[in-house]
Amino acid sequence: MADTTANSPDPAPAAPWYAGVTRYQWLVLAIASAGWVFDTFEGQIFNLTRGDLFNDLLKGHADLAAQKQLWGDRFLGIFLLGGTLGGIGFGMLADRWGRRPTMVVTILMYSVFSGLTYFATELWHVGALRFLVAMGVGGEWAVAAALVAEVFPAKARAHAGGIFHATSVLGTWLATGVAVLVASQWRWAFLAGVLPALLVLWVRASVNESESWQQKKAAAQSTEELGSLRELLGDPRWRTRALLGMLLAAVGLATFWAVTVAGQDLARARLVKDGVPAADAAELAKSAYGFWQTAGGGLGLLAFGPLCVRFGRKRAFAFMHIVAFLVVLLVCFAPTNYGQLFWLLPLFGFCTLAVHAGYAIYFPELFPTRLRGTGTGFCFNGGRLIAAPMLFYSGTLKSSWLAANPHLELRHAIALLGGLFLVGLLVIAFLPETKDQPLPE
Repeated sequence: MADTTANSPDPAPAAPWYAGVTRYQWLVLAIASAGWVFDTFEGQIFNLTRGDLFNDLLKGHADLAAQKQLWGDRFLGIFLLGGTLGGIGFGMLADRWGRRPTMVVTILMYSVFSGLTYFATELWHVGALRFLVAMGVGGEWAVAAALVAEVFPAKARAHAGGIFHATSVLGTWLATGVAVLVASQWRWAFLAGVLPALLVLWVRASVNESESWQQKKAAAQSTEELGSLRELLGDPRWRTRALLGMLLAAVGLATFWAVTVAGQDLARARLVKDGVPAADAAELAKSAYGFWQTAGGGLGLLAFGPLCVRFGRKRAFAFMHIVAFLVVLLVCFAPTNYGQLFWLLPLFGFCTLAVHAGYAIYFPELFPTRLRGTGTGFCFNGGRLIAAPMLFYSGTLKSSWLAANPHLELRHAIALLGGLFLVGLLVIAFLPETKDQPLPE
């Protein structure tokens, strides 16, 4: 029989992932991303202005430098605690009320309480307001991630989720620009945080509830069947996924606030060691972290979606956790001057931040529609609860431990904290693979 293989036409190339994505689906991605951009802005504006804030509110303290480091990480811990409560609570409400009204409430919450920080005169004022801002931030992410996963078709879900989370880079750039613009006038930076409230108008006018949620809402005998924390933790299947997802997020959140954000501190310390005056070093470090390192982080976030599509969610997570650990050691110990560190910062951002896109892709795929907001919020924001003690420990490690061991430097503390990435390898081993699987129902 003649071989006709050579004469057969070449198979049609596979359509790109975005083929068939509707205008409304792109609109939902844009709105969800805008909410996440301002989420990130609210978190980063404190990180970028906290030096000036503490100079003002801790004025006259005998050990100002150590107190700034200690309270900085403690406030980040408070932020994680607020995000936990908001993420879980608003995630449940998103399953009961719907995605749109919950998104409106969370955006208003983080906008208003950020603006009120302008009037803070005591440390406890800042702590209380950061807690409330975090509740809105944690809730908005859970709602937006669930909405994107439900609206986009299966073949585009991972890419859309990765893009959604990658837009956080724009929030960091925006916060950096505002921080540089206001210089030491930190109160104005927080007042600018009121502006995201205008996004509410766009959400109310443009976003519809997803069809899958509407169907579950219509079929439910009562709202108790939707967003049930009791079912999430009572059903062995969902409980295992929720608890392991929470541990996975805890690794990412602890390393983000204790390691990734510390790129600014590494840059400042290196500049001072190279002879740059402390005030100039602080301003240069803001830009090095906020623009340069974050650009690398954005590329990492964008890259994680295609990695998930090609290799699967679990392999992508495992690979990037290993690489992140190695790169932390490289950045902490390889540079001998600021120029060398500067060129490594984008790689540092790429590798330590990439896995965060995976949370927006992976967590919504673990739970059914009636529990998607609840489960997604529980994983990501429950992870904040576990990560929060690490931030308190991180603050102590970077202040008291280094003060008691003058032969050690900040880079030693950050390298030690980078070991948390290896914990993520253990967690991901016990989670299911969701590549090419439909959303559970």
